[in-house]
Amino acid sequence: MAYLVAGLVLITLACGLGWWILTHGEPPFAVDVWWNTATAELSSAFLTGFSRVMNWVGGGWFGVLVVPLGGAIGLILLRRPWAAAFFLTAEAVSAGGVQVLKHLFGRVRPEDIIVVSDYGSYPSGHVANAATIAVAAAVIFPRVWVMIVGACWVVLMAFSRTYLHAHWLSDTVGGALIGAGAALLVAAAFAVPMARERIAADRGEPVARLSA
Repeated sequence: MAYLVAGLVLITLACGLGWWILTHGEPPFAVDVWWNTATAELSSAFLTGFSRVMNWVGGGWFGVLVVPLGGAIGLILLRRPWAAAFFLTAEAVSAGGVQVLKHLFGRVRPEDIIVVSDYGSYPSGHVANAATIAVAAAVIFPRVWVMIVGACWVVLMAFSRTYLHAHWLSDTVGGALIGAGAALLVAAAFAVPMARERIAADRGEPVARLSA
């Protein structure tokens, strides 16, 4: 129940932020303009290279196909098929939700964007994907260090997206909300079988099949 409520709240907040942006005109928030200018002043070869790597890792065919499938395969090898199914479903729901909001709100990206991106600035698909991975990992492996690493991953992805001027800062907030919300919403549906699977794995017992 906690996963369900938290997921719905986060998704509602993501939609609410998008609605606020849509109904208050196209000019970005003051904090968006300030951060866009600040990242431009931080320009360096290292940060540009780092951000381009994050752009590749977090999106495109690698982020959309390799990361979800690779994660699922890894979980299956760890004898966690329900966790693998949860991870793949969360990734799909997150990606679908991002596309719905992009086409619903249709926000214009910053003019000084330095990478090729698809339609719609709000929300950030890269950050949504990062947040989905981070939350899903924390659900599957509820450890403090997993949560810390996941949070750092989301922050670094958000920084890279704004550094490349592919998104406004508020786009990354929306991405984090929809990505985390989608993961928690799906976690609610998979909570019982994943809990049984985790207990069985800890005890060294046979792993239940997906049909169980």
